[in-house]
Amino acid sequence: MNLLELTSFFGWCTLINVGITIFSALMLVTCKNFVIAYYTKLFDLDPSQVMGLCFQYLAQYKIAVLVLNLVPYITLKILS
Repeated sequence: MNLLELTSFFGWCTLINVGITIFSALMLVTCKNFVIAYYTKLFDLDPSQVMGLCFQYLAQYKIAVLVLNLVPYITLKILS
């Protein structure tokens, strides 16, 4: 795999993962009641905890996308 292919790979990974993050955030905001009811039944959680846990998940996912996708993409762009 050459530098151009790796750059393209990390670019697409970043784009896809940012899209998933945006979609997840929009679903949490627009379908709040459904999300709370679903995760309350699925994991036997207190309804007051669900949104906090969901936003914590989104924050950790954003950090993972930044560290594992965006930083390598920017580094490879600088190198090429």
